[in-house]
Amino acid sequence: MYDTIIIGAGIAGQTAALYASRKNMKFEILSTNVGGQFLESGEVLNYPGITQTTGAEFSSKMEEQMKFNKVKIIKANVTKIEKMGTNFKVIGAKKTYETRSVIITTGARPRKLGVEGEDRLSNKGLTYCAICDGPLFGGMDVAIVGGGDSALEAVDFMKNVAKKIYLVVRGKLTAHEYLQDNIKKIKNLEIIEGDSKEVLGDKFVSGFKVGTKDGDRDLKVSGVIVEIGRIPNTDAFTDFVKVDEHKHIEIDCTTKASIPGIFAAGDCASGHEYQYVIAAGQGCMAVLKASRYLARKQGE
Repeated sequence: MYDTIIIGAGIAGQTAALYASRKNMKFEILSTNVGGQFLESGEVLNYPGITQTTGAEFSSKMEEQMKFNKVKIIKANVTKIEKMGTNFKVIGAKKTYETRSVIITTGARPRKLGVEGEDRLSNKGLTYCAICDGPLFGGMDVAIVGGGDSALEAVDFMKNVAKKIYLVVRGKLTAHEYLQDNIKKIKNLEIIEGDSKEVLGDKFVSGFKVGTKDGDRDLKVSGVIVEIGRIPNTDAFTDFVKVDEHKHIEIDCTTKASIPGIFAAGDCASGHEYQYVIAAGQGCMAVLKASRYLARKQGE
């Protein structure tokens, strides 16, 4: 019987494992990959204490830290969690783990455009996070794709960074009214209604093709920021714990989920602020709260 099982090995999961190891908890960390969204990140410039790195370098450093703390990440696809009295069964494709608590850190994945050039030019001028990578496009022309809150927040963030911003919207804006009012004041913004058709460029992004009612239009941009939402990796848990309308696991401010003994951290959890530093902090919080939960449970 484990004290806790951590599901997911992005920054939230690995931070949780680090703290679980240092607290001498009996645990395992299970994941289909190591690194999570680090594997899709380009430059990382906003993590405290690290001036400049890349997703790959950051992931490598995390792996070194896991080895230093004797944490072994088990490659496993968790398909289900079940109650077992006051404890839990974490069911994988090949093995079932019995545990007194569970920490879910399975992250999320960007919703992609599905157009030619997108995968090839990802991290080469195309990004899914304005806050993370937007400053790389200082003084350049950029296209931001999306019409929801995250897209308009990206426009607001980029207004003093980019030379010109093209906001490509399929249909109507769906963001909150106050965000729509805010962007009306931005002078270096042009809104284009149309469908994303192709990301242009050889080694790096050099343009973005948009289909409009008047025909195709090639935008001469050096960056494309895709902000059309993220998909939480929670399909295995939506029948077990309470989730919000977007399938994020609902947590309180201490990372507790709807079932006592279940905790969630990072991009799979409610809160919708997709930042590494937040995921790491929640991963730490989840272990500390799980430890307190187990101590209280033992004293009952």
